[in-house]
Order: sequence, then C-alpha cells, then structure tokens
Amino acid sequence: MTLCVPRAGSPATAPVAAGVAAHLLTLVGDPATATVGWDIDWQGPLRVPLADERAVQAACGIMHVHGRAAGRPAPLAVDYASTVAGVLAAQGVCAALLARAGGADVRQVRTSVGQAALLALAQYLAAATAGGDDPEDCPPSRAGAGEELAPAARPFVSADGVRFELEALDAGRWLDFWRLLGADRADTGRGWRSFQQRFATATCSLPLALPATARRAPFTAIRSAADRSGAAVLPVREDPPPPTVTSPWTLTPFPGPGGTTTGRARTSTDGAPLTGLRVVESARRVQGPLAGHVLRLLGADVVRIEPPGGDPMRGIPPMAGATSARFSALNAGKAVTEIDFATDAGRLAVRDLVSEADVFLHNWAPGKAARLGLDAEDLRPARPGLVYAWASGWGDALGPEPPVGTDYLVQAHSGLAAAVRPADEPPAPSLMTLTDVLGGLVCAQGVLAALLARLRTGRGGRVDSSLYSAATLVPRGPGRPAATDRPLRTRDGYLALGPRARERPGLLARALGLGASASADTIASRARARPTADWLPGLAAAGVAATPVCTSLADLARDPRFAPALAVGEHAAPRAPWEFS
Repeated sequence: MTLCVPRAGSPATAPVAAGVAAHLLTLVGDPATATVGWDIDWQGPLRVPLADERAVQAACGIMHVHGRAAGRPAPLAVDYASTVAGVLAAQGVCAALLARAGGADVRQVRTSVGQAALLALAQYLAAATAGGDDPEDCPPSRAGAGEELAPAARPFVSADGVRFELEALDAGRWLDFWRLLGADRADTGRGWRSFQQRFATATCSLPLALPATARRAPFTAIRSAADRSGAAVLPVREDPPPPTVTSPWTLTPFPGPGGTTTGRARTSTDGAPLTGLRVVESARRVQGPLAGHVLRLLGADVVRIEPPGGDPMRGIPPMAGATSARFSALNAGKAVTEIDFATDAGRLAVRDLVSEADVFLHNWAPGKAARLGLDAEDLRPARPGLVYAWASGWGDALGPEPPVGTDYLVQAHSGLAAAVRPADEPPAPSLMTLTDVLGGLVCAQGVLAALLARLRTGRGGRVDSSLYSAATLVPRGPGRPAATDRPLRTRDGYLALGPRARERPGLLARALGLGASASADTIASRARARPTADWLPGLAAAGVAATPVCTSLADLARDPRFAPALAVGEHAAPRAPWEFS
C-alpha cells in the first residue's frame, strides 16, 4: 500500500469526478464507505500544472489519441478523464474497506484526473514506447500508392441518410458484407487492415470507394447485408442521452452463505489493499483484461486462463520483449494457465481453480458460459462464496440476442458518439476505445462492491456489467455540446486554452501582441508564427491559461514531469493510480 502525505497546493477536487464517485459509492450501499475519506485532484503526483478537464486531455495525450483520426489533436466534448477518475476513487474507497477487514488502518484514498487519463491510454502508451508505432511516427499502411482515402473520423452514411457504425470481427465477414453491397473486392481487401487495426491505432483510413458504396444503398439493404454476412451495423444516434438508462453494474447475491475469504495465507508483501485475494480471469481484448489488471494493481493475485498455445493477442506487434506491448499493458504480472474449455478435463480444471478463488470474471459472448457449463450456478457449488463477474457488451439493453458488443457500436447506440463531438461535427464514435476502458473499470468496481457485500453477509454473488452500462455513466447534457474550441496551432505544436481565453478572445489577442478586436483568423495566423514555448510566458503574464498539447506519447513517457505516474521498462506503463493513507 502506498502511504502518502498531503500534497502542497493541491487543486480543489475535480467536480465531475467527485459526482461520479459519489454516485458509485451510493450504489455500493455500504454505510462504511462514508468512513473513508477520498480526494480527486487534477494533477496528482504529476509535475504538470493542470486545472481542468481540457488541460488534462491536452497534457496527458487524450486529445492526441482522439484526434488521430482527424489528423490533429481534438478534445473529447465530454468529461471522460474526470469520469474515469471518479470510478478510480470509488474503487479506492472499496479497496480501503477490504484492507481494513484484513487488519490495515486505512482512512484516506487519493487519485487524480491526470492519472486517470494515463491509465485510460495504457495500451496506446505501451505501443508508442515499445515499437514506435504511434501513428504520428509510423502512419498505418495506406490503401494504395497515391490513392485518396476517406476521412477516418466519419461514420458511413446510407443512401437514405442514416449514419451507421459497422463491425466485422474477421476478414471473411468484412469481405462478404461489402460483396453483398456490390463493392469491388480489391477496394474491400485494401481497406481491411486499417479497419482491423483501428482499435489499436485509433485511426482508420479506407478507400473512398467503400463509403461511396454505402451511400448507394438504403439502410435496409445495409442491415440485410450485415445479417447475411455475420457483420453488425447500428445507426449512430443523433442525440447524446442513452435510449435506456441502466445501473453501471448489478449485483445478484447467491441464496446461501459461502464465507468471506478463501482462507489462504497472504502472499504479497507490499501491503496493497487486496493482498490475499485471488481472481481467476478468462477474458480477451480490453474490457475483461483491464478489470483484472485493476484488481491486480490493488494487490489481488490474478490467474489468467488462456487457450492451449496462449492468447493469440500475445504475438501482435509492436513487441515488448517476447510479448505484445498492448497485451502486456493489461496482462503483465498475471499468472497464466492454459486450459481447453472444449474438454471435460478443461472444464474440471476451471472448477478446481475457482474452488480456491474469490472472484471469477470473464467477458465471453452471451450464452457461452451456459454452453460450457461454467455459468454462475455451475461454479457456485465449487466455491459458494464466489464473486462471479460477467463483463458483456450490452447486458440486457438490446434483448437476448444483441449484436456483437464492441466499443464503437456501443458508442454509436448509447449516444456517446453524439456527446463526444461538438454540434458542428457529425456524430461519430471516437476511435479511442472509450467504452472498453470504462467498461473494464466499471466491472472491477462491481467486483469490489460484491466483495464488500460478501464481508457483510457472508454470501457471494453475481456481478453483471457491460460496455453499454459503462457508456451511460459518462455525464452529458440533453443536446449536442456547442462547438468546442480546437487547440490553437503554433509553429511546432498546439496550445489548449483555458476558459478565460475562450470567454474573452480579446484578452488572448492582446497576449499574442494583437489588438483586442483581432479576428479569429488573425489570432490563428499569429499563433502559428512562433513555437509553443515562446508563447507561454506572455500568456501566463496576461492571465491566460494555456496547456501545451501532447503530440507524441513516446515523448510524454520520456518527460520527467510524468515520471511519478509512469513506470518505464520495455514499455511505459501507468503506475497504480491510488494513494492510501
């Protein structure tokens, strides 16, 4: 457990983050949460002045990653980093209570919006620092030499004006979908690699022929092609509010008592809050592995189940040593056992693991657990006090047979795609994996809430969460946000301006050596005349807050101001974002 002392001059608690944390702690329903103090400031241990969400997004890389698809840094029009920080604070409070149950004297937890932003970018940081595949340094392969590409940030649009998001999890479905719509196979083939890699790169440049093909077909034909090919399409909602509001997670207690711990001796020596707890994880991609990663950062022993031969994601470049950097970002430090679920012996091996565990979590497709005989009711006899967690795509939001639940489809349907972009842009999902990350964090918070309930009642339970339920947690208004100011271009980078500059453009103009009535175009031209560092002293003297925008995650990881929150080995990795005292 990291002990801490108050940080001098720490800014006030971030208000949106505090609201999210308070909401989640109310859902936990344990009066003891009120006995743990918690604080969420903006910069935490970072030696970078941060005073609001916009500054955090600029300095910590979110504008850079979200803006990759557009070719320039761009802010998310929601308080995403603050939402992540609120979940981290609630996790810290629950973990502190679990540590108390083990005899630790923990009274306070602290986290920050800056640390939350870095954790949200863990996979992108790992990739940029292991193999230099940050798209700013190594652009994704182009569809063809000299070929014009469709803007990467825009969704497809049908002939009848329906903006839609497409998901095809393998090349066969992708090829069949476009074949059924009449696309040229060569264009389809050239587009696959960029489409496949968009989860990793946050950009997706496709041949212009593909969106042109979509524009020739009505949405009914597009939906039919998706159904026939095994792909999935959903309209992008025009309004930010989600169509249905759901709890971030639900906890269903098991009917009988099962004890509060496995009774194992604590093996960790670092005093982390979850020391002595064991988690068995069977999960792929981001959501499930991130949930296990968070529990490991809090001190749990995590045993990861992989198929015979290992998870194929281990071999996807860039590599950090012998393992994929992106895979390592979410799975380093976990024990691994290989099990074939298709065999009776494999399923028995899972039950044996669970019999000595506190938590079993997975993000399998709907129905898979029941088909394998590994659902909550199947595993509960092996460990009556088990916390069984399923991190799904949709939960019950789209009925018993939902489309595949992936990040961008969830953004499209939940209204988040409309909320993250201002009103002067068409609604479109961010290609930064917003709901994958938030979904993993919400799953982990549900697990912690269930472990606390087990302490009170002696009963295990089932925790259900989803990408969709996580998406609905992000605060947003009833309509599209007003046009947001883009970062100001300088000779060598960008500046994100604080609220005074946005509210009083004349103040900014004077700070740049112009008249107070200078036009926006004149201000922009003036800013481009000098490097970022040259402008900062004058802006500060004029009382204009301005944050240099990160344009390279590799450079960020080398910046000593970020060292307190980042460990750098074979790749950069965010340190545990909580301080307990």
